[in-house]
This record gives sequence, structure tokens and C-alpha cells, in this order.
Amino acid sequence: MEKMTRVTTALSNNTITGRTMFCHLDAPANAISVCRDAAQVVVAGRNIFKIYTLEEEQFVEKLNLRVGRRPSLNFSCADVMWHQMDENLLATAATNGAVVTWNLGKPSRNKQDQLFTEHRRTVNKVCFHPTEVYMLLSGSQDGYMKCFDLRKKESVSTFSGQSESVRDVQFSMRDYFTFAASFENGNVQLWDIRRPDRYERMFTAHTGPVFCCDWHPEDRGWLATGGRDKMVKVWDMTTNRAKEIYCVQTIASVARVKWRPEKKWHLATCSMMVDHNIYVWDVRRPYIPFATFEEHKDVTTGIVWRHLHDPNFLLSGSKDSTLYQHMFKDASRPEDKANPEGLCFGLFGDLAFAAKESLISGDSNRKPYAGGDRRHPIFFFKKPDLTEQFAHVSSALSVFETDLESHRMDWFVKTARLYLLSGKPFTELCEHNAKVAKELNRPQVSTTWTMLRIMFSDPGNLNTAAPNHNISKLGALPLMNSFNMKEIPAGLGNETRLDRSKGEIRQDNIHMDPGIPLISNNDENEETEGSEGQADMFGDAELDDDDLYSMEHDNQAGEEPEYILPQEAFPLRHEIMDNPSAPEHLQDKADSPHVSGNEAESVCLTPIESFSLISVSQPLFSLHLPPSFFSPVVREMLLYYAEQGDVQMAVSVLIVLGDRIRREIDDLTQEHWYMSYIDLLQRFELWNVSNEVIKLSTCSAINCLNQASTTLHINCSNCKRPMSNKGWICDRCHQCASICAVCHHVVKGLFVWCQGCSHGGHLEHIMNWLKSSSHCPAGCGHQCEYT
Repeated sequence: MEKMTRVTTALSNNTITGRTMFCHLDAPANAISVCRDAAQVVVAGRNIFKIYTLEEEQFVEKLNLRVGRRPSLNFSCADVMWHQMDENLLATAATNGAVVTWNLGKPSRNKQDQLFTEHRRTVNKVCFHPTEVYMLLSGSQDGYMKCFDLRKKESVSTFSGQSESVRDVQFSMRDYFTFAASFENGNVQLWDIRRPDRYERMFTAHTGPVFCCDWHPEDRGWLATGGRDKMVKVWDMTTNRAKEIYCVQTIASVARVKWRPEKKWHLATCSMMVDHNIYVWDVRRPYIPFATFEEHKDVTTGIVWRHLHDPNFLLSGSKDSTLYQHMFKDASRPEDKANPEGLCFGLFGDLAFAAKESLISGDSNRKPYAGGDRRHPIFFFKKPDLTEQFAHVSSALSVFETDLESHRMDWFVKTARLYLLSGKPFTELCEHNAKVAKELNRPQVSTTWTMLRIMFSDPGNLNTAAPNHNISKLGALPLMNSFNMKEIPAGLGNETRLDRSKGEIRQDNIHMDPGIPLISNNDENEETEGSEGQADMFGDAELDDDDLYSMEHDNQAGEEPEYILPQEAFPLRHEIMDNPSAPEHLQDKADSPHVSGNEAESVCLTPIESFSLISVSQPLFSLHLPPSFFSPVVREMLLYYAEQGDVQMAVSVLIVLGDRIRREIDDLTQEHWYMSYIDLLQRFELWNVSNEVIKLSTCSAINCLNQASTTLHINCSNCKRPMSNKGWICDRCHQCASICAVCHHVVKGLFVWCQGCSHGGHLEHIMNWLKSSSHCPAGCGHQCEYT
């Protein structure tokens, strides 16, 4: 061991000495308990049931209670307790529903004394009365608690908790007849063992199962509870209603809680999930543990203080199959490593900063706050309390306020409510969201939605008819850039005339009237001619030959009154072959019986010496870039919005784009954005929007949030037994459980009920009733509360 501190504690009867030490067990432990003189500890689990002697330097195995060739399920223990008045008496809670007592004074190897098999399911807890030798209490998964007199063969009392499971039962240290029970539904009940028909008091302690409870050894009215909601609460039971006086927030669900002896404000906790450490808390400072034991490598299943009057020794068992004795002086102190400064943002942008007074007062170079110095120093002075084991320091709190008008979040709420994230085509979603952003005076966001629509929309949705007649005609054909005759294959470049089957038409010169431009309106067969010089004039779009001639004529009308078309458009580079075969599409055009004479003439107006190639089977380039081309740009845009704090925009774009962009953002970043946005929505109580975001999320870790805690466990308002999932008719008493306690009619709309007494009714009726009375309208006497 790294730490070998030795401690000696003088008690009234004996002296406890020891150090931090451990021993390996044969199997994981489920529970541990210490005998009255603190000299022995019993360890129980599914496959282990042994007693160890606590010596000064080590644990020594004394007795193995798991005997026989094939041990029965009675040896499979969920809990164990050693009687504090009889050192030979043990009790265990078996996983098969049995309660077993063990007499260590028996001479035989098998120490089993009595066996009670009245519970139908696993027994979670057993507890001896602190002063009565023969009184034993048990709590089971079947929802019942039973009190046994060890002098009899069966239970003397049965207590119905009207719940699914009893997780813990504890006799009061100061009140002879009282015991507390914690339940799976979050309730804690106080019972009088003389009245098994009805609990004395019940209250909802936690949101979720209450795993453990423990009475304060000195203050008779204090009860500590721990639950799945990661909280430890201390309740004052001396008042008419249970009053929460302290609350400690932990980092994992609380499985065990034990008050520290001789220390009024200290209690120890451990968790059975995630966290392996044991913490000792001072309830007056709930934000950081007073001490931590970090020795276990797996979850801790049982903790117990070695002696009722010794605060220095803590024993623990774990799933890592080890048994530890912890010295309190060897515990680590988290406050020694804690950051002495604190920083927190308020919901509306206010900033609070707390630090040591010396740090703030010594900062002479501090710059004033932008927009004026709005610091309001608040000093907290505390009178030194010698009984506290805290470091005494004074701190100063500075609050920087913000201008509410300039930091209003109305735009966030309105945007969240008005945005459309699904249910319409992508283009309409982008247009709608852009309009919403524009109306809320957010032009940059509006422009972003518009650009996303352009980038990722189907190209067919963006094409519009061009007003120019020639361009619209050419738009139906794949266009080519202007080319040089050098690039034309020899078979086309040698063409001088067109032969037709009906006759030869040859044209050498065309005389054009300068006052009458020739414009062809032939929509069925368009031919274009281009050159490098023409490309500079007309751009990429090529005009009809007739249009080209007309424009050339207009440019030269003042110089040449009459224009004669040259025989050759370009200088000849080789001999021109006569009578080449005409292109197939021209032959078909001429041979077609549907071609009129005017159309044939318009075709023949094309110069024989030149030919424009427009019949292309495939486009030479795509008119629109693929959506994947824009993905890196959109990714940078999302990161920009997230860094600016507009996580709403980042999440909305993620949902609308879906698979188009999801692969560009890693899952952890997406999860962080979603969680931040959902947290903001829930802070503004936008529950429906939050639920929609969770449902439409592209992140699997977020989708499962809607699947958590979706089961409601309710009891029948008549017989108090748990209801099945088949409807509102109870399987046992065959009565309708959804009857309003105020008007006595069956509720067909919203039904609200008390988790404590199971009575309820119409929402409006119950709310009106509780305005004037705090007791249940059914007359059961329970103090109901509507929250």
C-alpha cells in the first residue's frame, strides 16, 4: 500500500487499531456487515459467504458459511446484516426470495438457523431492530415488507407498500416503533410496526427509484435518502410534512448512504454504476466531496463504518472481488485540487465571477467593462467556525450585467417555433426558413438558406425559359463552344455541296437585299456556324446562319450597299471533293414527306462550303455542379455558425440537409450541437420543438433520448395494486382506475393522479381542489401536491 498510516482509537470497551489494507475475495461481494465489537466482518454475494477477522495488519478468513457440495440458492445473498446485540446472529436476503438467519454458535458446519420463504421475489434488504433481539424486518421486490419474530416460524406482520419494489428498509435509531422504507417509484414511507394496515407518512423523495435510506445516529428526525437521480437528500421528519433540508448532487446514481459516526454533517455514499469511488460529503457544502476513497477498480457494492463511535475506519466491498479497510486520514481531499475561481453565465447573458478577494483587489490593471463599468462587487464574510474542517477564505463575487434590450432572445423563440424542418420538399423548406429569418431581421441567415436551396436543389427546378427566341431554341440542344475548321474531321471539311434524291440543288452565290434581313424561324432543324472571331462577339451561344448574315449586313450597310456571299468561308487547305454524301439528318429532312418547300429552301440557304457541327449525342459539360461539390463549403459554414453561438442554425441545417451533409460532420460534433440546442429549447420551455428535434435528429445518440423513461408505473386508485398495461380496468378488483375523485365520473381526457396515493381525476378539477385544500379529494388523508 502507498499509504501506511496507523491509527489507534480508544473506545469504551476496546481499542481499534489498524491501517489501510485489503484482501482478495473468491467472488464479487454484494453486501458487507460488521459485528458489534468491530472485530469481524461478514461478506456476502452470489458465490461468497465468509467471515473475516480484522487484525491490525491484515484480514484473516475465519469461517466459510457456504458449505455443502451443491449450495442452494439460500446462500446466494443480496444483503446481509449482523445483529448489534447478539454477536452470533446473522440474517441474509436471498435472491430466491428467502430470508435466512444464521447462528454462529451452532457446533455443526452448517450454521443455518431459520428459513422464511414468504416473499415471492428477490429480497433486497434485511434489517434487525437496534434494541429488540428477535425482531427482523425484510423488504422485497414483490412490494411487501415483512416483520419476523425469530421465535416463531412465520412472519408476524406484513406491510404493503403499494409499489412494485421495496429497495431499502431501516429501523429508526431513536424511535422504537418506526421504520422507513424506500421504493422503486420514488416514494419514501414511514411505518409504525404496530399498525401494518397503513403507513404513517409518505412523500416523494426522488424522481426515480430510491435505492437507499439511513437514519441519523444522533438527530432522531434526520433521514438521508439516495436515488437514481444522482442526489442525496436529507429530510427533517419532525415537522408535519417531510422537509428537505440538504441536497447533495453527485455524478452517478446513489446505491448506498451511511452517516459518519461522531460527525453530524458527514455521510458516505457509493454508486453501483459508472463511478467506483466512495465519497464522504459534508452536507453543508454539497458541491464538492469532503473526502474520496479511490482504491476500488470496479463499482462499490457495500459500505459500512467499522464502529458506531469511530469515524476513522470505513469498510467496503466491491465487484472487483476485494474487501478494503479505508483509513480516513489516507483519503484524498478534492478541495485541495479544486479551482478557487468560479465563472457562470446567466440565462440572459449576465456574467458572475467569484475569486479570492486578494486576486480581485490586487488587479490594478483591470480594464473597465465595455459599455461602462457594470461591476457590482459583493463580499461574503463568514464567522470562523472551529468545528468546521474547511479552509477559511473570503471571496468576492463580481456580476457583469448586460443590456437586456440588446440581448433579448425573442428571435430564438420565434425562429424555433416558425422554422420548418420536415414535411415539405427541400426547396420549400429552405424558402420558408429564409422568409422567417428575413422577417426577424436576420439577413445573413436568410441568405444562407437561399444559397443552400440553390446549391442542393434539383437542377430541373431552377431552369426558367429564356426570353430570347434563338437562345431558347438552342437551349433544347447541347451547345458547343465555337470551333476552328482545323478541328473538323476531313470527311466534313471537304464537303462542297449537298445531294438530294429528288434533285441536285447547287448554290454558288446568294444575293441579299440590304433592306430585308433573312431570319429563319425553322424550329425543327437549326444549324449554326461559328469561328473564333464570332465567339468573341456572341459569347458561347451560337446563332442561326441567317441571323449571322443579317447581323453582318447591319454592320456593313453603310459601306457596301450590296453584299455577295463568298464561295468559301475559309481558305481552302486541300482539294474539295464534289458530290459528298449529305449528313444523315439532312437526308432524312429532305426525304421526309412532311417537309414543305420553304423548309427545304431554308435548309439550302446554308453555305455549301462550311458546315456547323451541332449534332452532339452527349453534353460536353454539366450545366450544374454536383451537390457534393458544395459539401466542404457548407461544413465550414456550419462550424462558423456554431462558433458564433448560433447552434440553432447549425442544427436546423443538419436536419434539413440530412444525408447531404451528415457525413461531413463527425458524430461527436453533431451530438454536441444537438445537446446544446435541445438544452436551450428546454430552458425556454419549448418542449414540442425539442421533441421534434430529437425525433428528426441525424445522430443515433440523440434519437434514443425519446426512448428513455417512457414507462409509467401506476397503481389502482381502489385496491392500490400496480396496474397492468392493458388498460384502465384493474385486473384484481375489476374497477376503473380513471375515475375522478372530485366529480366521480370516468375521465376521458387528460388524467392527473398523485404518485403517493394513486387518486386523481380531471386536470381542472384537481387543480381547483388543490387551490383550497392540500389533502386528497378522495378522503384518504394523503397530502397531495400538483407540480
